[in-house]
Order: sequence, then C-alpha cells, then structure tokens
Amino acid sequence: MSKRNRSLLVGVLSAVFLYCLAGFLVLPGVALHLTNQQLEQRLNVPARLQGLEFNPFSFQLTLHRLDIGPAEDPLVHMRRLDADFQLSTLWSDALELDSLRIERVTVAATLQASGTLDLSQLLKVPAAQPEPDEKAAAPFPVRIAHLHVSNSRLLFKDNQPTTPVRVDLDQIQLDARHVSTLPDEHSELSLQAQGPAGASLMFQGVLGITPLTSSGTLQLADLPLAPFWPYVRDQVPLELQEGSLDAHAAFELNLAEGADLTLSNSGATLSSFSLKSPAGAPLAQAARLHLGDLSLDLRKRSLRVGVVRGNGLEAWVERTEDGQLNWQTLLTGAAQTDQAASPGASWRVRLADLQLRDNQVHLLDRQPQRSTALTLGALDLDLSGLDTAGNTPFRLRIDTQLNGTGHLRAAGQAQLTPPSLDLEVDASGVDLQLAQAYLDPFVRMDIRSGLLSTSAQVRLQKLDPLELHLEAEAAIADLHIVDSLEKRDLLRWESLALSGITYHDGSLAIDQAALLKPYARLIINQDLSTNLGELMIDRPSGTEPAARPGLAVRIGAIDLEQGSLNFADFSLLPNVAVTLEELTGRVGTLDNRSTTPAEINLSGQVDRYAPVKVTGTLTPFDPLNSLDVEASFRDIELTTLSPYARKFAGYRIRKGRLDLDLHYQITQGELQAENKVLLRDLQLGERVESPDAVNLPVRLAIALLKDSRGNIDITLPVRGDLNNPDINVMPLIWQALGNLLTRAATAPFRFIGNLLGDNDVDLSQVLFDAGSAKLDGPARQQLDALASALQQRPALRLEVEGTSDPATEGLLVAQQRLERELKRRTDRLLEGTEEQTDRGDGLSTDRMTELLETIYLERLKQDVPGEWATLETETRHARLREAITATWNGNEALLRRLAQERNQSIKAYLVDNTGLPAQRVQLLDAGIEAVAVNGQVPTTLHLGAE
Repeated sequence: MSKRNRSLLVGVLSAVFLYCLAGFLVLPGVALHLTNQQLEQRLNVPARLQGLEFNPFSFQLTLHRLDIGPAEDPLVHMRRLDADFQLSTLWSDALELDSLRIERVTVAATLQASGTLDLSQLLKVPAAQPEPDEKAAAPFPVRIAHLHVSNSRLLFKDNQPTTPVRVDLDQIQLDARHVSTLPDEHSELSLQAQGPAGASLMFQGVLGITPLTSSGTLQLADLPLAPFWPYVRDQVPLELQEGSLDAHAAFELNLAEGADLTLSNSGATLSSFSLKSPAGAPLAQAARLHLGDLSLDLRKRSLRVGVVRGNGLEAWVERTEDGQLNWQTLLTGAAQTDQAASPGASWRVRLADLQLRDNQVHLLDRQPQRSTALTLGALDLDLSGLDTAGNTPFRLRIDTQLNGTGHLRAAGQAQLTPPSLDLEVDASGVDLQLAQAYLDPFVRMDIRSGLLSTSAQVRLQKLDPLELHLEAEAAIADLHIVDSLEKRDLLRWESLALSGITYHDGSLAIDQAALLKPYARLIINQDLSTNLGELMIDRPSGTEPAARPGLAVRIGAIDLEQGSLNFADFSLLPNVAVTLEELTGRVGTLDNRSTTPAEINLSGQVDRYAPVKVTGTLTPFDPLNSLDVEASFRDIELTTLSPYARKFAGYRIRKGRLDLDLHYQITQGELQAENKVLLRDLQLGERVESPDAVNLPVRLAIALLKDSRGNIDITLPVRGDLNNPDINVMPLIWQALGNLLTRAATAPFRFIGNLLGDNDVDLSQVLFDAGSAKLDGPARQQLDALASALQQRPALRLEVEGTSDPATEGLLVAQQRLERELKRRTDRLLEGTEEQTDRGDGLSTDRMTELLETIYLERLKQDVPGEWATLETETRHARLREAITATWNGNEALLRRLAQERNQSIKAYLVDNTGLPAQRVQLLDAGIEAVAVNGQVPTTLHLGAE
C-alpha cells in the first residue's frame, strides 16, 4: 500500500473514529446535558432524562426514562423512546422519521376546578410574549412514517364536577402510519386501551393535524358509567346505582371551521342500568337497552335512530301533593340550562323503529287525599317512523297490563305537527277502584268493585279547537258502590253494556245501554234529607270549574233487566221500607237536543208480589216540555205504608192492599194528572198519637169512601202550572187527597148524596110534623135514598138522634097525653059493657064531665072551681081540658117520649121497608132541643164507622 493510500486510510479511520466518538459518546452526553438543562429552565416542576443514545450511522435516537414532576409521583413518565431519523431530515423542511417507538408512557393529568389543565402549567411562560403570527402558530413540521406507543397509561382527574372524576386508561397501544403535522396530510391510526373495570376502547381511522380532522370507527365495550356519572349528576340530581355502556360509531370530525361532527352506522347498548333519586327512591332501571343504526349531524342538529330494542325496562313516576311530577322536578334545572346553552335551532330527531318488551311503569299519585298506585306491567311498546319535524305520521302500539288484572292495548298512528291521533284502543278488566281517589273530593262513596272493558277507535284531528272523534263499545261489570258514611250498598249492577258509542264535535251518542240486575238504595232520613244529598261534598266557593259549552247527549235506548230499588223513610216511626224488584223494560231515545219524547215501558214488583208497570213518553232533559206517563201498581200491601198512616192519620194499618193508577200529562209546563187509588179491604188498627195527624174522624172518612165490596175507589185530579216556581206536584196531590177526606168527614151526608147523583139533597135529618112521630111521604123517600147509599157503603153505621121542640110541641104533647088518659079510663069503664064498642066520645056527657073532673083533681090537687058548675057543658069541658093540659105542657118526659117514638119510626122503616140490617141503625138518646121550622121538627141523623 502506498504511503498516500496509507495516509488516506488513516485519515478516513481517524475521521470515522472521531465521528463515532462524537456520535456515540460526545453528542449523546452533550445532548443529555443540554436536554436536562432545558427541562430545568423551561419547566415549573422537576424533570430529568436519565439516558440518551444516538447511533450516528443509523440516525437512531433512544431516550431512557424521562420523568416530569415529583420523583415519587411524576406527572409524565416515559420508560423508552426510539426514533429512527431519515437522512433527508438534513435537507428537508420537516423533521422526518422512519419510526418512533414509545414504551410505557404514563401521563397523570388533572383538570383543576378553575378549568385549567395542570399539564398546561408545566412550562414557564415569559412575562411578555409577542403576538404570534399565523405562520408561527403553525405546528412544527413533522413526518413520522410509523409511530408506535405501547403499554402506556393515562391517569386523568377532573376536579370541576362536585365529585371529582377519575379515569384510568391502561394498556394503551397506539399504532400510526404516515403521521404528519403538515397541512392536508393525514395519518392512519389504530388505538386500543383498557378502561375502568375491564372496559375496552378501540379506535381505527385517520387523523389530520392541519386542519384538525379525523374519521374512522370507535368502539367502547363494558364501559362502566359510574366514573363519569358526576358530570350527569351536576346537571340533574340523579343517582346512578349501576350501569355499563357498549358503543360503536363511524365518525367524521372536522374542526377547520367550527365543530363539524357526523356519526353513521353507530350504536349503543345500555346494560344493567339503575337510577335513584337523591332521597334513594327508585326512578328507572333497564336490563338492556340497545340503540342501533344511529346517525348524527352536529352542524345540521340532526339525529337519526334506526333501531331501539329494550327489555326489562322499569320506571317510577310520581306526582307529589303540589301536583309536580318527580321527573319534572328533577329535570327542570337541566332543561333550563340546555335552553340557555343552546339558543340555536332545535334538534331534529328521527326514530325509525322502537321495540320495548316486558317493561314496567309504576305510577303513584300523591295529590289526592288517598294516594293511588297504578302499575303498567308486561308493557310492550312499538313505535316507528317518528320524526320531531312532525309533518309525517308515525306508528304506535302499546300492550300492557294494569295492576296485574286489567289489560290495555292501543295501536294506530299519530302526528306531532299538526297534532293528530288515530288509535284503536282495547281495554279489559280495568279496575274502577283506580278512580276512587279522584271521586273522594266530590262524593262520600267507596267503589268496592267494578271492571271496565272497552273497544274504541279514537281520532284526534286538532287540539285547538278540539276535534275529537270516538267510536266505541264499552261495558262495566260487577259494579259495587257503598255509602262511605253508613258502609251500606248504594249502587251496584251485574253488567252495564254500552253499544254504538260515538263522540264528535261536542256530541255524545250511545245507541243502546243495557243494565243487568241493577240495584240502588234511596233513603229519607229523620230530618227529611236524603242519603244521596248526604253523599255530596260541598265545594268551597270559587273552586267550581269554568263553565263549558253544553254536551249534546243522545242515548238510543236503555234496557233494564231484573233491576231493584230499595227505599226507606226514616222520618217516620216506625220506619218505612219498600223494595222494588224485577224491574225490567226499556226507556226509549234520550236526547237533550231534541223535543221528541222518549218512550217508557217498565214493569216490576213491589216487595216481591205486587206488580208495577210504567208506560208512556217524556222528554227527560226537559220534562216540563212534554210528558205523558201512566203507572200502575197492583196488590201493594198497605201494611208497608202503615208508618205514613201513623204519622198523618193517627192510626196504624192493620191490613189492606193498594192498587194505584197514575196518569200524568205535562204540555209546556201545564200539568194535568189523574191519580186513581183503589184500597181493598182496608182496616185501621189502634189509634196512635202523632202531632202531624189530621184532626178529622178518619174512620168515618174511610167508611164513607168504602164501597159495598169494602173497597175505596177514588180519583184525585191534579192541575197546575209547573212554570210557577211556587208550584210543587206532591203538595198538590196531598192537597187534593186532604180536601177529599175533609169533605167526606165534615159533610158525610152530602158526600153520600153525591153517590146518588144529587148534590143538593140533605140526608142529615128527617122532618116530622109537630107533635107527630109518623113518617110522611117526603121523609120516607129521604130514608129510601139514605138506605140506598148505606147499602153502597157497608162500613157506615147510621145513628138516629130523635128530638122534639118544647115551644112548638109542648101543648100538643100535653093534649095528646090527656087524650090518651081519657082513652085509657074510658076503655076501663066500658070494658065488659055493651058500650065498649063506642069508645071515647061514646061516653055520656055526664060521664065525660066526671072523668075530666077526676083527672083535674088528681093533677091539680084541688077541687074544680064552683063557678064552673054553672057553665055550659062544652065550656066547662074546655076549661077542664085547658087546666089539665097546662100541667103537662112542657113536660120533659112527654117530649122525650115523642123524640123516642120518632127514633123508632125511622129505624123501623129502614129495617122493615129498606132491608137495612138493624145493627147498622143505632138509636141515640132522645133530645128536646129541636126547633121547628115551618111546623116541622127535625130529627138529626149521624154517620159512624163500624
């Protein structure tokens, strides 16, 4: 080898040696020193790089163990970094690396409560900095062909929430190709990490630094929600018990001009999710809720959910005493915050297909005095085609149980804008006890049972004004309502079927209502109030709802079968109790907008055995307009009405039966009514004291009314103008009946005279000629008429009170007494003689004078005046007669005897000539107080009851 070549070789080897010495030893040492020096000068925390290696031949740089922060708890720790520089870096405008490999990087970042990231405070910032120009603001140009980060970890803590959030990402593996900070160049990234509680994070996509853009796919698996829940809790006071999230998304992000984010082919699954209120009350839980085929456009504020599937969802909704919903109260603050933070256009959300199965919703209403709970169990919900833009209809289907017994199904379509609804609704076995709490403020009644079933077509076309159309069939079975005061049955039925129900434009129509075995109880209390009135609760003034337009109601027909009504009147002692049973029939069309009367045809029984029938027509919503109703009652036991007889008549009823025929007609408020009453075999019992009893001879009135068969057949017509507010029907009826009884009891002979068709005849007295007990022709005719009337009223008894008039008949009775005495003595004198055939006047003058003087001496207890001896015979006889009759004139015994003879004459005639039974004619003690009229003396007759 030549010297030159040897020198060249030595020079080359020396250069290589120096290059190696500088590259392998000097440069790494100087670089390590300078690096640590710069770290110390530029960072606010301790920092140290422990090792630096450089291969000058391969341009490979290796850094060993970089710690930034306190030694015991560094903020950034890197175990190793390997960088392979490209030779072109020496002349290129960018730092170019073939590869960059980082091992075991641990970053501990904390976001302070002020919103400052602690890592941003590591660098020392100069007191004054010049404004960076746009060129200086650009990132340092770097190209990395292959970036790989392995076995790294991120510890993140956020102190901004009330409860700090801690996130630990472990086993971070990052693999990137063509990493570049140059404009419009993109990197290919692949990222994997392990999150809290075994969660996993995967990212595959591209990343652009200038401008900041990214696209790709992101996957989360088994991510627990608890570590991140403080962010939610600070917005809404909801407590998370458990829950995990699985999600995947294909996204595109562009931050060049604002935030532009789109998601496609995305999905999320929520598992074992459970929420409670701050007080610990359950709010919601879900076994699994999946959202699939998600797409989102942040700039357009649009979200589309293709598929929602869920099962085992459970929610608790409660209304408090002040009328607020628990969810409404919890979410109100968050809603206000969202509105303030998002003043722009509202989001458009589209939901293509939702299916929720086997869910439950627990509803609790605490606002009523009695809390009401409703559980929607085994709830299935289907919804498709929902668009919050609202201009297209969406499909809806609900199928659920109600408190485990009822069942509700609804299916159809709805639209948000304008609001509309078209649903088919089927419900069965819905417990009406759910309505109890809402009835309590109005009525004192308890719903013990009742099941509602319905099948309906509901169409809502507009909300304001309301346009609702309803077509339905409905039934209520086994209704049982009790009086909550007395705890007794008030209303019940076996079934109520409503067919042909339609509602439209404020008009309700029901083709037919059929009631099977209905029962109701009506009570009149001791103070004359009713049980129905007691059940109504007075509402405080000012709480009545505002008046609404009247509802047009039409019911085609009401059919009753085996109905019953229990009526009791406790205002009477003893109490009245009447039961109307087996009520069957039909009530025709009821229409509150029509004047066409409804037909009525009902029949039943009173107390099981007495039939009742009601027929006719009426306008029930305006009964004063038109009414024509006939009602008939047969064989009603009068003992049922005995309390009324005790109260108003002062007698109890021993026995009897009642037939009643009522005919009421009303035309334009004018009442014309006939009350036909037939009392059969009425017998009064003992008299009882009653302050309300009429002061009338009730027994006599009844006897007057009873016909020959023992019946009382009366007609009570009633007339009145019902438009007059002072007119009441029942007082009119009682007034008519009272007038009838008063006329019968106070003028009984006039009453029975009406039976003969002669209202002017007076049968109350018989006239006798003065001094006579002999019946003349008119008197006999009068007694014949009276006997005829008594034959028609077998319960009557005739009482005869014979009388005489001392003023008119005293002298006549004395003269008749003298003549009888003369006749008696004459008969004795002539007895057994030939002169017996010639009585009275057949005596000789002397014998007559002798008789008169004897009687004079006996009566006057003195001798005949001597001067009468010189008088002529006739004058002397006249003087003797006058003196003798003067002693008998006004004699009470003689006058009473005449009155008694008149009694006998009347009774004998009635018994012997008219066939009236002797026991029905009773003779009263004779009197002498009569006053003659036109020469005739009356004998008074009285009527009594057997």
